[in-house]
Amino acid sequence: MNRKLATLVAASSMFFATGAVYAKGCLEGAAVGGVAGHVAGKHGAVGAAGGCAVGHHEANKKDAAKAAAASQPAGK
Repeated sequence: MNRKLATLVAASSMFFATGAVYAKGCLEGAAVGGVAGHVAGKHGAVGAAGGCAVGHHEANKKDAAKAAAASQPAGK
């Protein structure tokens, strides 16, 4: 139980120390990655970090595609 408490305290302190960060896609990716890492065997934090990175990357790709589509002329 002590290890879980220490992990919770460390994660909470990192979360509150970062402040407001623009990380679109990170929450969804972290949730999915955390669950996948936990199911794979006690690697929930690693999965959450990886999921956050992938989710953020995918969100940026979607935004770039929207921007490219908006910059092309309409019509033809």
